[in-house]
Amino acid sequence: MKKLLIIMALMLVSNTGIAQDKLYLIFEFMKVDNEQEQAYMETEAFWEKIHVERVKNGDILGWDLWSLKPGGEDQGYQYLTVSIYNDPLKMMSNAGNFEAALNAAYPDMPEDELNEKFYNTAKSRDLAKRIYLEQIAVTKGDFDMPLGTVAGINLMKVSQENYSIFEQNESELFLPMHQKEVDDGFRANWDLLRYMLPSGSDVYATHITVDMYKNYEQLFSSWANQEPALSEEQMGKIQEALTMRDLKYRYMATLRRKVR
Repeated sequence: MKKLLIIMALMLVSNTGIAQDKLYLIFEFMKVDNEQEQAYMETEAFWEKIHVERVKNGDILGWDLWSLKPGGEDQGYQYLTVSIYNDPLKMMSNAGNFEAALNAAYPDMPEDELNEKFYNTAKSRDLAKRIYLEQIAVTKGDFDMPLGTVAGINLMKVSQENYSIFEQNESELFLPMHQKEVDDGFRANWDLLRYMLPSGSDVYATHITVDMYKNYEQLFSSWANQEPALSEEQMGKIQEALTMRDLKYRYMATLRRKVR
């Protein structure tokens, strides 16, 4: 399985011309029952120290924990963890020395206590969905994403024959508008991410856009911000671009934990 994932990653790199300086991310959507909220927070506090050591070891670039809205038990997922890489092979093959990170994080914890922590991890949440992503486009800026950052996570589905057109529209038509919002202080950051896995005609979504804000105050001010004057030609291009994708679902996320 490990060799298969490496081969798939190499194929994706060669087929898409991926530059090695872009980011690769694993999104893991969690279902957490209401009565397990406290136990889940304790679980992620335990794992956060391990991720600190993984960053020190160069296994990952970072790790985040986000809470999701609406987040009701009948509305999908309540939490999202994000693992960040600079290398698709590391991401796909789960490279790194987990044992070294674990021992560095908890050098004096007895084995039976560690086993209990791992048992409680599985008990406190259901890891319902894992998505492997590559970053396609991103705004420029010095936003360092402090705790409390708010993000709109938009799950989009695009037909495979329209991938290149959709990504070109997002990069050439919408990215400049998002960059202006960043420059004017109405937005903190914007990302376009493409699914690497899962793939196929039955996937729920193929791309994710992330609208990031310092807090809800900045988010609401962006909504109140007057729309820029657009020509009829620009409006036509925007309307055509919007027909290229189906916005399947939108979560509002708040950053709860962060490791860099």
